[in-house]
Amino acid sequence: MSFQNKVVVVTGGAQGIGKCCAECFVREGAIVHIIDIQQGPWFVGDLAKKADLEQFAAEVIAKSGHVDIIVNNAMPLFKGIDECTYEEFAYAQAVGVVAPFYLAKLFKDHFAEGASIINISSSRDRMSQPQTESYTAAKGGIAALTHALAASFAGRVRVNSISPGWIDTSFKEYSGPDAAQHFTGRVGNPLDIANMVLFLASDKGGFITGENICIDGGMTKQMIYHNDFGWKLEKPEE
Repeated sequence: MSFQNKVVVVTGGAQGIGKCCAECFVREGAIVHIIDIQQGPWFVGDLAKKADLEQFAAEVIAKSGHVDIIVNNAMPLFKGIDECTYEEFAYAQAVGVVAPFYLAKLFKDHFAEGASIINISSSRDRMSQPQTESYTAAKGGIAALTHALAASFAGRVRVNSISPGWIDTSFKEYSGPDAAQHFTGRVGNPLDIANMVLFLASDKGGFITGENICIDGGMTKQMIYHNDFGWKLEKPEE
């Protein structure tokens, strides 16, 4: 899966899954443009700000002339209904949904033949914990945006999304119940996601578009009822 001289855009590429994806593309010969709010040797910008997105896109086109691959990975704000303000919820959607849409629009006339967009959603697009509304809504939004963009870009750009489960971005290895609750017997790491990103961006994934692929070690397929595996539901005290 050589990406020699392919132009790749990665949002939130300073750490975690985004950093791993960027490094994998670089090793395969790609030219990688990163935007992240953290300070570093990349375009420093806030994905929630329209002007920053426009400036970043203009810089990518000025330097590289076109785009082959976009990886929308930047993490939205993670807050729940008790603490999340209106402004914070709107910010999470701006980073998680609006920015991927607007970057696709900004690069619309600059996609190379065979271009690909990979959106990083989450297994939270189909399941939830309490107090996760801002993040979960953004991840559900980008999963739906994926098939909408795939329809609009049909024949020009393939658009897919990946829904990671539990991914430890520090590559920590877990044992005991943390590992056992996965069918694969382990917690995931960023390479589990980056490998699929590169596959979807390559010619080997050329017949896949509009799809969401959940990579979670089987965790979301584990059906557990009260008294299963020693687990008991305990109602919170009133």
